Amino acid sequence: MKTGRPKTPIILSADDQSQLNAIANSRSVPHGLVTRAKIILMAAEGQTNQAIAQKVALSKQMVCKWRQRFLKQGLTGLHDELRPGRPRSISDEKVAEIVHKTLKTKPRNATHWTIRSLEKETELTRPTIHRIWKAFGLQPHRQRHFKLSTDPFFIEKVRDIVGLYLNPPDNAVVLCVDEKSQIQALNRTQPVLPIGLGYVEGVTHDYMRHGTTTLYAALNIATGQVLTACKRRHRHQEYLEFLKGVDANVPAGLDIHLVVDNYATHKHPKVKRWLAARPRYHVHFTPTYASWLNQVEIWFNIITQRAIRRGTFKSVKELVSKINQFVQQYNTTTRPFVWTATADSILEKIKRLCQFISGTQH
Repeated sequence: MKTGRPKTPIILSADDQSQLNAIANSRSVPHGLVTRAKIILMAAEGQTNQAIAQKVALSKQMVCKWRQRFLKQGLTGLHDELRPGRPRSISDEKVAEIVHKTLKTKPRNATHWTIRSLEKETELTRPTIHRIWKAFGLQPHRQRHFKLSTDPFFIEKVRDIVGLYLNPPDNAVVLCVDEKSQIQALNRTQPVLPIGLGYVEGVTHDYMRHGTTTLYAALNIATGQVLTACKRRHRHQEYLEFLKGVDANVPAGLDIHLVVDNYATHKHPKVKRWLAARPRYHVHFTPTYASWLNQVEIWFNIITQRAIRRGTFKSVKELVSKINQFVQQYNTTTRPFVWTATADSILEKIKRLCQFISGTQH
């Protein structure tokens, strides 16, 4: 049996491992570079070229090429080779200076650098600075919000809920339940200018308020269908009334697993007594500051973008009618959301974030 020539093993230093992981998990560097970093990481684990090629959707020859490039040139070998053309007018040192200034410093009178402010500081042209920023994925004008959970049982709750998504229990239905409160029935003060050739839809910046409603929703993770109800208020009485509607719509022979957040309404004594009297209910609370684990939040974003945010409503009744119309149409064509993240992958990502935060504070 032919086994071919034995492959030269790839042994990574701690620094190479760290840099490759950063590249492989980045969303800002070129996709080709991300793929090459993944190839080297898998090769360092001892995986064959054939197995790696299948995972990254490249030919076996391409995988072999990047292995050899890394063995000969290290991390530098993963970057594209220089092509013929006019010599660069900006030195590597100048590029490094721009990158360092963008990452490590701030202008005296502002919170972040802009292309124009950096132009005055460095005497480089705006197109040059823009190209450097684009090449290194630098976007100092943008922020990404995050909030780490402080729940002492964070790990246990993540494993519990993700386990429900990836391996739902038999003879049971899993429902992601939450409410979207204070949805305003807003009407613009002047008529909307419709979209046309060469210009976008026009709306006035001000509006008139005509009241609010609270949308309760239960998402069935197996079918993707949503059971909803609009209520005037956001109290335990309305939540309990919604649960009774859920109970009436789920066949009596099925257990019901509810995924909910830690809002006080969901833990009200009367709600607890109602659930305790019905053994088929099993409640799974998301960790604090981790409502992103609840799949119904994805659906709330969909209905907000498609039916609420850009709508104009003269009354709450008209707003509720629009919501019900959207839900009815949505349930006829829906498909379940595909949840692929494992508990281990989520916890590993949180670990990397904590390590990064810890590193920046020293």
